[in-house]
Amino acid sequence: MSIGLGIKACLEGYKVFFTTVPLFITQLKELRSTKSLRGYQNKLAKYDLVILDEFGYISCDKEGAELLFTNLSIRTGRKSTIITTNLSFDRWGEIFIDPVMTAAMTDRLTHKSFVINMNGNSYRLKETKDWLKTLSNN
Repeated sequence: MSIGLGIKACLEGYKVFFTTVPLFITQLKELRSTKSLRGYQNKLAKYDLVILDEFGYISCDKEGAELLFTNLSIRTGRKSTIITTNLSFDRWGEIFIDPVMTAAMTDRLTHKSFVINMNGNSYRLKETKDWLKTLSNN
């Protein structure tokens, strides 16, 4: 769904940035170590929509959590951000470790936002089953 929204935004003329959370955190760490983080933050601020996919699939260390928190906080109330995750909010503490940061992040991200809970079956699982069925029919 996030990809579809991103494509629609692009077609409407909005500037969209898409990445996974693990890759985003890695980039932020590398940029911090080369002292280029501020320039990247300025570039990121120019995007109308940032889509961060796969939040929570891989836990992050304290530095990664702080960088993610800081960079999402910068966007809060200014530009749109979509985050996809398979974790409910009550499990975000497993990722951020720090309960205060977890509460602050949840608060910022849910303020004036739309939360869409998708509890249906996985489309990937359905596609795989259909694919396996076609293989067995051949």
